[in-house]
Amino acid sequence: MTLGPDITELAARARADLRMGVPIVLSDGGTGAVALAAEVALPGRIAALQALGPLTLAVTRRRAETLKARAYDGDIARLILPDPADATLVQALADPADDLRHPMKGPLRTEREGDAALHRAAILLAKAARLLPAALVVPVADPAALAAREGLTHLPASAAIPISDLAAVVSAKVPLAVSPNARLHVFRPGDGSEEHYAIEIGAPDRAAPVLARLHSACFTGDLLGSLKCDCGPQLRAALAQMGTEGAGILLYLNQEGRGIGLANKMRAYSLQDQGFDTVEANHRLGFEDDERDFRLGAEILRLMGVGAVRLLTNNPAKVARLQASGIEVTERVPLRVGETPYNEDYLATKAAKSGHIL
Repeated sequence: MTLGPDITELAARARADLRMGVPIVLSDGGTGAVALAAEVALPGRIAALQALGPLTLAVTRRRAETLKARAYDGDIARLILPDPADATLVQALADPADDLRHPMKGPLRTEREGDAALHRAAILLAKAARLLPAALVVPVADPAALAAREGLTHLPASAAIPISDLAAVVSAKVPLAVSPNARLHVFRPGDGSEEHYAIEIGAPDRAAPVLARLHSACFTGDLLGSLKCDCGPQLRAALAQMGTEGAGILLYLNQEGRGIGLANKMRAYSLQDQGFDTVEANHRLGFEDDERDFRLGAEILRLMGVGAVRLLTNNPAKVARLQASGIEVTERVPLRVGETPYNEDYLATKAAKSGHIL
């Protein structure tokens, strides 16, 4: 093994570069491109990119729908930018915060010829970096030479696809209010992304279906007691039920805001203040309804020796996705708590658009 980074480590470096506003170089076969996350693109770097060649802004189909732009590539659209490209325009196209106050002037022109693989990879990496899913992309003839000359991370486009391999790091006893006999397990992904946790109550019998919950991190609900969602009450009710039954496993997955990160979740909240529901806000940002990867939960359960669960959830899609990942769900156990006057619309949207049984 050499001292240098492997492909997975390069992908982690690329995500960090994008978060800091540093461009990366992507390649796919004989083609190459430089990509820069639109959210953190500074005017000087935008100008430097445009000096290399024609510049496009890659956005998701969801964001393109809001912008009334044609997504000829299906899942994404390549917006053609003027020369010179204005940083204010780039931000306005990527971020929907001012869509209603300053409607787009369009019509926007989009690319319909050529391969969009590198643009798609740039968006995937921006998502993985918890940034807005929009990237400035300019093709380059010799990506390796450019990366070497400018000291940029050079990554094959295929490495942009997230991986979910996990390793157990440590576990220790943590007495809880719901059960003094509890352990906290920490699991670390091999791709350098956020760690995930499992709270094990008692000693669940692995030979029988284990009472379990896949709980996605919610800083505002779990920690601050936000009344805007039902996450905090669900977390506490699930642990309480496991304590009452004497055994269970709660997986705490660091997939804030249904996988879009806390900053983007707050952007969605801001859009909700403008009158959009949860799903509409996600779409205007460029995200799908749910960006979470429940393969992570399935892998943690397998690492803990669990093959079948009684799943505490109101979400049938979560049951289906866990079963598709190889974990048998013998029963869906309802978890109906946390309704407040502040989250009635949120819960109604979960039921109507996401299929939750409430």
